[in-house]
Amino acid sequence: MNAKPLLLVSTLLLAAVGAHAQAVRTERNMSLDLASQLAGATVAACSAGGYAVAATVVDRAGTVRAVHRADLAGPHTLEASRLKAYTAASAKNSTLAMMEAAQKNPAAANLVNIPGYLLLGGGVPVKVGNEVIGAIGVGGAPGGHLDEQCAMAALDKAKALLQ
Repeated sequence: MNAKPLLLVSTLLLAAVGAHAQAVRTERNMSLDLASQLAGATVAACSAGGYAVAATVVDRAGTVRAVHRADLAGPHTLEASRLKAYTAASAKNSTLAMMEAAQKNPAAANLVNIPGYLLLGGGVPVKVGNEVIGAIGVGGAPGGHLDEQCAMAALDKAKALLQ
């Protein structure tokens, strides 16, 4: 038997299997339990600092998974926290870093024109390793840097769950 046709058929079969394997992906995502824990821990961290905030946690696609709103948090905090979470998940970056980049770089200033983006501090990606599985958005503290600190405290508290 001629080995060339057999080699060609084998190569084509391997290529087809490889192409099929790439067509379906497996991705990590935010569970409801984790989202609820992160939202609660974020609000608790801000409350400990005397700030009444709302925290929204979204999954990797920016879809809301959990929302916690502290007593006395203003009504605007809900939408601000959602937009910050969406922005951080979508861009895979903190909204504070994006805001600072937009202020310093005229080319990045156009980020504010993306529908649904809010470039104010308080949106932080949630990662497992280097993979973004969602984000936390916080609104209501007197400064975006304080919103971000509350989200970071919640992530630090949940670090064992993010491995």
